[in-house]
Amino acid sequence: MDAGAVHGGKAFDPVAFARVSGLEVDFVKAVMRRMNDLHEARIEEMDAAGIDVSILSLTAAGIEGIADPAAAAIAARKVNDFLAETVAKADGRYLGFASIPFQDADAAVRELEYSIGELGFKGVMVNGYVQDPDQDVGHYLDEERFLPVWEAIAEMGIPVYIHPRPSLPQVRDAFYGQHPELAGATWGFAPETATHALRLVYSGLFDRHPGLNVILGHLGETIPYFSWRIQRCFEYNPLGHQVEKRLQDYLCENFYITTSGNHFDQALICAVLTIGADRIMFATDYPFEMSPDAAEWIEKAPISENDKRKIAHGNARALFGI
Repeated sequence: MDAGAVHGGKAFDPVAFARVSGLEVDFVKAVMRRMNDLHEARIEEMDAAGIDVSILSLTAAGIEGIADPAAAAIAARKVNDFLAETVAKADGRYLGFASIPFQDADAAVRELEYSIGELGFKGVMVNGYVQDPDQDVGHYLDEERFLPVWEAIAEMGIPVYIHPRPSLPQVRDAFYGQHPELAGATWGFAPETATHALRLVYSGLFDRHPGLNVILGHLGETIPYFSWRIQRCFEYNPLGHQVEKRLQDYLCENFYITTSGNHFDQALICAVLTIGADRIMFATDYPFEMSPDAAEWIEKAPISENDKRKIAHGNARALFGI
């Protein structure tokens, strides 16, 4: 499966996006050309890679980047309707992840009911923290204000994909001010997204809703590799936070990870040993990566044929009911 992206609606400034994302402007422009071709070139690339179905979603900063709750609700509906039209035109080659306005819990639940119940989307895409009107403030999904939305998601039994987003301005300035090359996919996206996921774990979310499933890309945003040390140090220093299980247990029971943009044998083997092949799904990170490269890598990966079958299609079929 492939988690791609839909871009539609307002004007896009590649220079501004490149500046906050730690990317070259030419790279952003090339990515946007690929992203905006929703049918011809994209499906040709899927065919070249042997990919039957892709799951499309809105990329960062997404609906989460809209500070005004009313505007976020309007935008989410427009995005979801646009995505539904795109899926319908693709003759079975596309599925969709919903965008929802977390800024307003009631509106988010209504959009869930519409996008999942009526449009038939397979899960929810979240692009990092939810923007506050104060541009220096972001709200992460472990906050109590989001519990009603999580309750609705748990009741529906759908997964939530947490995708990277550039860190808040003060973080970028403090950590990457002299090294913008580290602010985005090169490094900054991974700790930003991993921290968000760990906040969910140590908030007790999965103890309240043990059936929830969260998806992380890029082979787990470094968490599988670091999981033993995180658990060890948490046991010594919980600082008032108590959860019922080990981090490794939550990873095996409440998380899926995808191979998007991390086509690295050693990282894949670590992930298989940490959470098992039943919890890993193939993805390409289109349009940021080339689909044939991803497909060639997974075909040659030094894992069992049975595990390849699970990762390439079996796990996605089971999780998304396809």
